Amino acid sequence: MAYHKSSEKRIRQTEVKNDRNKYYAKTMRNALKILRATTNKKEAAAMVSKMNSMLDRLAKKHIIHSKKAANLKSSIEKYVNSLK
Repeated sequence: MAYHKSSEKRIRQTEVKNDRNKYYAKTMRNALKILRATTNKKEAAAMVSKMNSMLDRLAKKHIIHSKKAANLKSSIEKYVNSLK
């Protein structure tokens, strides 16, 4: 239990940030699932640019690590290039 007003506020702020970060991370994971389930190369290529910008934004806000974003971008590029 927090005794100081500032620590009570910090707890409230942390809860809000955690909920927001979980939402963005889950949205990213769902978008990745949709992209990886796509078998049409044109549709996948259209989704790649949106996915790349989403990953860059999340890395910039420190929701995901920048190297994780780079690895994900690389893997989805490989997947899209492998489609026929």
